[in-house]
Amino acid sequence: MKIFAVGWNYPKHNAEMQNSPSPHQPVLFIKPDSALLKDGKPFFLPHFSSQIEYEAELVFRICRLGKNIAPQFASRYYDAVTVGIDLTARDLQKQLQAAGSPWELSKAFDGSAVIGDFIPTSSFPSMQNIPFHLTINDEVRQQSNSANMLFSLHEIIAYISRFFTLKIGDLIFTGTPEGVGPLKINDLLRGYIGDNKLLEFHIK
Repeated sequence: MKIFAVGWNYPKHNAEMQNSPSPHQPVLFIKPDSALLKDGKPFFLPHFSSQIEYEAELVFRICRLGKNIAPQFASRYYDAVTVGIDLTARDLQKQLQAAGSPWELSKAFDGSAVIGDFIPTSSFPSMQNIPFHLTINDEVRQQSNSANMLFSLHEIIAYISRFFTLKIGDLIFTGTPEGVGPLKINDLLRGYIGDNKLLEFHIK
């Protein structure tokens, strides 16, 4: 199982992170399966970072083997969606970026890919109109819609499949909107699609 993630896919997030101009193609990185955190298990803040930040995202599940998929056929290759959190060691990421090094140490560590319960994508008439939001300690911190993505899910699938064979069970984190920030011990995170709570976990 592979975990694909897209960076810089929401213009307002790019602006808050002072990343301009926006990319002309998806910015892609990969997390190992050891990054997966699910079933409401807590996340324990690691010793190697003093600034772990949350990034709420829509996460789609691949249901079919595919390679070199055209965007118009991408809808055949996924079957479910949830809310996920791309946990980022922001202090470490800044150090790596300054050195021109890859992001993996700041993005792909154990437990850094949190996912909620999946629901069928057939529940939605369009993948380009899925509202989602994140609360921390009952306060809304991030709120957006898939319509605001720079690159649509189908464009992302087509791009990924140029380089990697998609397999059943692979996951695609589609990028985070504005509102990211640091986490602290005892924070309670809840992720929603519409009014449907799909994700809940604590920071320890």
